[in-house]
Amino acid sequence: MENYIRFDWAMKRLLRNKANYAVLEGLLTTLLEEKMTIHRLLESESNQEDEFDKYNRVDMLAENSKGELVLIEVQNNNEYAYFQRMLFGASKLVTEYINRGEGYENVRKVYSVNIVYFSLGHGKDFVYHGKTEFIGIHEGDVLELSPFQKQTFKVDKVSQLYPEYYILKVNDFNRVATTPLEEWIYYLNTGNVPEHATAPGLETVKEQLKLDRMSREELKAYYKHLDNIVILRDNIMTERAEGRAEGRAEEKKDIARNLKSLGLATEQIQTATGLTAEEIEGL
Repeated sequence: MENYIRFDWAMKRLLRNKANYAVLEGLLTTLLEEKMTIHRLLESESNQEDEFDKYNRVDMLAENSKGELVLIEVQNNNEYAYFQRMLFGASKLVTEYINRGEGYENVRKVYSVNIVYFSLGHGKDFVYHGKTEFIGIHEGDVLELSPFQKQTFKVDKVSQLYPEYYILKVNDFNRVATTPLEEWIYYLNTGNVPEHATAPGLETVKEQLKLDRMSREELKAYYKHLDNIVILRDNIMTERAEGRAEGRAEEKKDIARNLKSLGLATEQIQTATGLTAEEIEGL
């Protein structure tokens, strides 16, 4: 099985070329379960990225043939407020892409596609879809559009008017790829394409994103990018380990303070907490 260029690197260097739109279109068509054609790419946050973001995060903003906006973001390392980040990004697009004085019927549809290489939230699945629905408090029914609204806005449900969010937790995928979406997740996770993959866009990956198509200089930059990602993840793991160690030490001190207030002897507190006599006396 051949190795291919990682998706985040391809987003930075290759997929902005119109000839390679088929890769993004394939991913979006597979994920959204409807034919997605990219009309053009727009300016996005990545133009203001800092040194850390150069290898931690990459984003791309596309406009499809229906005038809808699709924000695709790859995040390599943990961000505890990532859910809020998704909300901010989608909300920003809603407000930026409507002209002052325009009617609300001109608000653009936004899709937020988030490919994350860290454990986001707590859940068993590896792909999540979020949308907005209005549920009756008393009847439990879903608020629907009127026939006139359906005809005017050319959608069937209220949720289709609101931003929709997709989260692909690619590190959590550990099964054989049997569906087009799983084939895509497998590629995003491993950098490999399943041998008999049929998902839209993956054939273009095999044609355009081979490592042997890169020049020596490009390969050097690419491998440096991979090294930086490994370093980032190692740093995150180290910080977490140090944080847990500090937390346990502080917990022991809290226990010692409580035992001390109850009048226990220093030797007894030492046995219970493992702290030294000097540490206990200093509390």
